[in-house]
Amino acid sequence: MAKKIALTTKLPAEGFRRLEGHTLYAPLEEAEVLVSTFDYKVSREMIDGMPKLRLIANFGAGYNNIDLEACRERGIRVTNTPQPVIEPTAELAFALMIDVARRVSEFDRMLRSHNGENGVNGDAPKALNGVFGVMKNLSHSLYGKTLGILGMGRIGQALARRAVASGMRIIYHNRHEINGDALKALNGGNDEMVKYVDFQTLLQDSDYLSLNLPYTPEVHHIIGKPELGMMKRSAFLINTARGAHVDEAALVEALKSGIIAGAALDVYEFEPQISPELLKLPNVVLSPHTGTGTWEGRIAMCENVVDNIIAFVENRPKDMNIVV
Repeated sequence: MAKKIALTTKLPAEGFRRLEGHTLYAPLEEAEVLVSTFDYKVSREMIDGMPKLRLIANFGAGYNNIDLEACRERGIRVTNTPQPVIEPTAELAFALMIDVARRVSEFDRMLRSHNGENGVNGDAPKALNGVFGVMKNLSHSLYGKTLGILGMGRIGQALARRAVASGMRIIYHNRHEINGDALKALNGGNDEMVKYVDFQTLLQDSDYLSLNLPYTPEVHHIIGKPELGMMKRSAFLINTARGAHVDEAALVEALKSGIIAGAALDVYEFEPQISPELLKLPNVVLSPHTGTGTWEGRIAMCENVVDNIIAFVENRPKDMNIVV
């Protein structure tokens, strides 16, 4: 039976081609399926206003944008798209780590500033005198350093693969240790490359700490003032998971006072608002929540949404990415 489908956000049309025969862009009050995006809040009030709703096919791996309790009460199925987000998010986390370590964005801003302020009327070369030099503009390497991963799910493991290939040692903390084929694939035959540690050891021993865990109320502010104080003064924090994992005020203070060396962030505690102080700090790299933001990733996520919808219509729950 054809379903009426409402979308909260405009998404790539090519990802929905297999939904011929279904009614896309149906009014909310008539929709049986809602395609929501991870940045769109699906509240109890919204759900109550959709009497025919049977499925929320969320576009994204996270689903804290949806009132799950309201869905349970109504018997509404909720699905997500975990597979397509893995590689793009790991890719961005790795890129942010390189950026903040090697000060790529900071140097870019510095050169543009020198050019813009002093390089008028053809004086750009003169303006840059003194910027270059053998012992100037030093940064930090990844090779030989320790990457700590908090949350060793599929994204964490994809990040670990990239880091191991770059000569980094991996320590991680997770609800459960990984083992078997997954661990062998990460270690590459060297059992010393990837190790499970307790949370305190993760904080104390990481040169780079990447947050890759899903958000739940239990991990709200899992990185706060005490945790930042346990990290190395030379350490960098990378967050491509959820902004509320980090106490942003405590992070700002840690960055300003040298408690840690720097941070690279794709997510923010009060998103879309960003702390004005973060915007001013030179030792921070900022990205506008674009972990999955590639054309290829977006289309793959649409196709995963369609997989969930078709499996729902055909009553194949085992083929759905079910949250509730």
